[in-house]
Amino acid sequence: MKITFMLLDAFTVDGTVRSTFTLAGELARRHEVEIVSVLRDAERPALPLSARVRLRSLVDRRAGGSGRGAPGWPFGGRAARLLDEPSALVPARERCYDRFSAWTDERITRALRRLRADVLVTTRAGLNLLAARHAPRRVLRIGQEHLRLGLNDPGVLAEIERGYSGLDALTTSTAADRRDYLRRLPGGTPVYAIGNGLAGGLYPRSRQDNRVVVAAGRLVRLKGHDLLLEAFTKVVEKHPDWRLRIYGAGPRRDALRSLATRLGLYNNVLLMNATGDLEGEIAKASVLALPSRGEGFGMTIIEAFACGVPVVAFDCPLGPRELVTDGHDGFLVPPEEPAALAEALIRLIDDEELRLRMAANARESASRHGIADIADAWESMLAEVRLARSKGA
Repeated sequence: MKITFMLLDAFTVDGTVRSTFTLAGELARRHEVEIVSVLRDAERPALPLSARVRLRSLVDRRAGGSGRGAPGWPFGGRAARLLDEPSALVPARERCYDRFSAWTDERITRALRRLRADVLVTTRAGLNLLAARHAPRRVLRIGQEHLRLGLNDPGVLAEIERGYSGLDALTTSTAADRRDYLRRLPGGTPVYAIGNGLAGGLYPRSRQDNRVVVAAGRLVRLKGHDLLLEAFTKVVEKHPDWRLRIYGAGPRRDALRSLATRLGLYNNVLLMNATGDLEGEIAKASVLALPSRGEGFGMTIIEAFACGVPVVAFDCPLGPRELVTDGHDGFLVPPEEPAALAEALIRLIDDEELRLRMAANARESASRHGIADIADAWESMLAEVRLARSKGA
C-alpha cells in the first residue's frame, strides 16, 4: 500500500510535523510512504525523518531552487504573479491562510489530481478541504485534525461542515475532539480518535537534579506563555535559584521578552529557539509546564513523560486531561489561573520525593503511547474505512 501525507511545511519545527514524521517513519516499515510538503524554504527538514520515507515539495522557495527569481522557477513571471495573489481555494480565515497563494492553489490541485497513491492523509483544515474536493475517488482520503475544533474561525467551521463530507474519514488526536466533530459534521463521514505516538528508541532521562522548569511550543497567545511568566514570578519569590526555559518560535517572542523584563524575571527566564532535539532539552529539566489556553493532543506531554519529567498543565479544553493523571505523573490545575500553576510548580520543587515518584510514573505513562501501537491503530482504521467504502460503492 502506498500512503501519501501532505503537510503545509515539512521543513519547520512544530508538533504536526513532528508527529507526522514519526507516524510516517513507522508506517514505512510496512508500506511505501511519502510526504509531500507544499512549501520548502530549507535544504533539509529541521526534524529527523526516516530514510525510508520519501520527501518532496511543491513550491521550492530556496535561492537557486524553484523559488521566485531563481533559474529553475517554473513558468516564469506567471508563477511569480500567482505567488503574490491570495488563495481562492483555502478559507480566508484558515489559521495559515497567509502562507497559501494562488500559486499553491495551482500546485496543490495539480498534485492531488495526479496523485498515485492508495491513501492520502492531509494534515490541516485547508488541505483537508482541498483533498475532499480534488483528490481522485480511487484514493482513500483521510483528513487529519491537529487543531481543536473550537479554535477554528466560524467561517472555517462552515466550510468544514460543507466540505468534509468529501473525505472518506477524519481523524482527531483526542476522544473529546472526536465527539465535537461528530456533533458538528453531517452524518456519513466517520471520525476516529487516534493519538500521536512516541518514536521508538532510547530517550534521554532527566536526573531530576537541575533546577530548571521547561516549556515548549509556538510563541502565540494560545500557548499561554504569558500566564506561565506570571506564575513563575511566584516560583522565583520562593526559589530564586530556579530557571525557566521556553523553547519555540513565533510572533510573541518580543512581547514575552518585554513581559519577563517587566516582571523582574530577566535573570530567571530564557527564551530559547525552537529545537530539533526537544527531548534532549526536556531531559535537562526537572518539570515541564504546559500553560496552554487550549491544547490538542499535547505531544510535548508524552515526550516529557518519556524523559522522566512530570508535567504541570492547565486543565484546558481537550488534550492534557486525556494524558496527565492528576497526582500520578503530573498535576492539572484550573485553566488560566497563574496562581494555581505556580502553587503546583512550587509543590514539585519543594518535595523532591514526590517529584521523583512522579518522574517514575511518567516513564510508565509514556509506554502507553508507542508509535508501533499507533501505527497498528491507523492500519485498522484504514482497513475499516476501505471495507465500508467498498460496501457502499
